Amino acid sequence: MTDSAATESAVEIETKSESTGSASDVESSVAVVGDDVADTASDAAETPESDDADDDSDDDLVEEGEIAGDYLEQLLDVLDFDGDIDLDVEGDRAIVSIDGGRDLAKLVGRKGEVLDALQELTRLAVQQSTGDRSRLMLDIAGWRAQRRADLTAQGQEAARKVLESGEREVLTPMTPFERKIVHDAVAGIEGVASESEGVEPSRRVVVIKA
Repeated sequence: MTDSAATESAVEIETKSESTGSASDVESSVAVVGDDVADTASDAAETPESDDADDDSDDDLVEEGEIAGDYLEQLLDVLDFDGDIDLDVEGDRAIVSIDGGRDLAKLVGRKGEVLDALQELTRLAVQQSTGDRSRLMLDIAGWRAQRRADLTAQGQEAARKVLESGEREVLTPMTPFERKIVHDAVAGIEGVASESEGVEPSRRVVVIKA
């Protein structure tokens, strides 16, 4: 997707959101834009990273963040949303956060679906500029940070139940990103293990005794 194509997508979102002003319409518009690209990285969060990712320097990741920040600043302006954009690097991933604005929940959507679509659009904008696939993480209004905390607690609680009962715990279906958070949480507790079973979109984490 070129920068002009991404801008056209943003204009489409603006037109639909201005006509209704509701979160559901913003979600529908962004989800439609992101449908064609969301599946391409759906398993990336759960699949072990390639060795190429280890070769990324901090400078490359900082550049990714800056490109993403510029793109999102323009997108927020087009959509008439306010927000402060913060850039960071965590491990081998650029982190971009938008906070402090009004009605940012509309850009998160139901279960983060709008946020996921915006993240994919932002990754494509970065890829168009650098020529390399981006793995940056976008968070809006702290939704992913809170979701990470909730899933970590859920994984730890499931692990404790397995240790007490010896019975396996089957969690609700999750995205690859969410499953990885739970796997990491379970891995930190001795005596239990976790695995994924099922097929998308019903794939889920199962916690068992090690």
